[in-house]
Amino acid sequence: AGDDAELGLVAQKQKTGAGSSAALAVAQPSSRQKFKPGAHQRTSSLDAPIMLLEGHEDAVTCVEFSPDGATVATAGADKTLHLWNVRGECENFMMCRGHKNAILDLRWTADGDDLVTCSPDTTLRLWDAATGAQTKTMKGHAGFVNACDVSRRAGAGLVVSGSDDRTWKLWDMRVKRAVMSTHDGFPVTAVAFGADGNAVFTGGVEEVVKMWDLRAMSGSVTEGFASSSSSKAAPSMTLRGHADTITGMRLSPDGLRLLTNGADDAMRVWDVRPYCEGDRCERLIRGHNHGFEKALLRCAWSPDGARVASGSSCRNVFVWDASSGKIEYKLPGHLGTVHAVAFHPSEPILGSAGADRRVFLGELAE
Repeated sequence: AGDDAELGLVAQKQKTGAGSSAALAVAQPSSRQKFKPGAHQRTSSLDAPIMLLEGHEDAVTCVEFSPDGATVATAGADKTLHLWNVRGECENFMMCRGHKNAILDLRWTADGDDLVTCSPDTTLRLWDAATGAQTKTMKGHAGFVNACDVSRRAGAGLVVSGSDDRTWKLWDMRVKRAVMSTHDGFPVTAVAFGADGNAVFTGGVEEVVKMWDLRAMSGSVTEGFASSSSSKAAPSMTLRGHADTITGMRLSPDGLRLLTNGADDAMRVWDVRPYCEGDRCERLIRGHNHGFEKALLRCAWSPDGARVASGSSCRNVFVWDASSGKIEYKLPGHLGTVHAVAFHPSEPILGSAGADRRVFLGELAE
């Protein structure tokens, strides 16, 4: 208790004097102490440094901020998609139903007008962010759809998905069926688009990251695809290093590096530029763990590319310096495995979603 008091962490009642009333207060640390809780300036527009969002009825598996940062979307095992205001009291202003099984991944479109979700019910679904209406159901997979991603190029309308049926599929939101289906050989659990939308990265049970050149496989993305299925297509790049299932991946904001999360309790940063000298694995990052569940733990980059983050089965959220791999934050609060994390697009805010049905929004130091 003495150590806590020295750090100014003990809540105590103020002395009651004439004309004053009893109240809880935080003991003030002396000027010689390094750590001063509450003394730092706020860094975000959140109503409080930490906001707790409750409303899901089962584990929350994904969290994503809208491109304008005004809304955060969450989804999970209760088969529902929730939209929350980031500012104010973080009201849950919309709940969308439609999936027949858990939602495993979600993405906002580049313009922020729509969201894409995927599920073990073998479908992907497109939602109107303004009305909550389901505007499209994408059918074609024959197994759990584990992951999805949306092209960064505004107006491209392209979605990629990875499934337990050992395929990844490319979808054009303006077309009814998948415009490309490629056999990967193993269940696919993580996918990501390249920066220009002309490449797709996949990873899964095979423990290998693969890059697929869409132009070489079926002409130019900008000209559209004819519906095709390929079992003989070969990746243009393979990245080896993980020793267990790849559970998440994200392209860096500058499009030059790929972050992957593995059930081997390691994250790796890969140089995915066309021409690279030496080992493409730039950084091996450790600290978190997947536990015996081997859950699909996702990962995230900060908007400036300086930090990376992941959840963990130890109930903490980890934030690392992307260049050094040093842990900057180990954030407690969740009561179960933390499945997903997301950085706010313009403020130092980190969102996290866990098996405890909770979603936290917390501000970081700038």
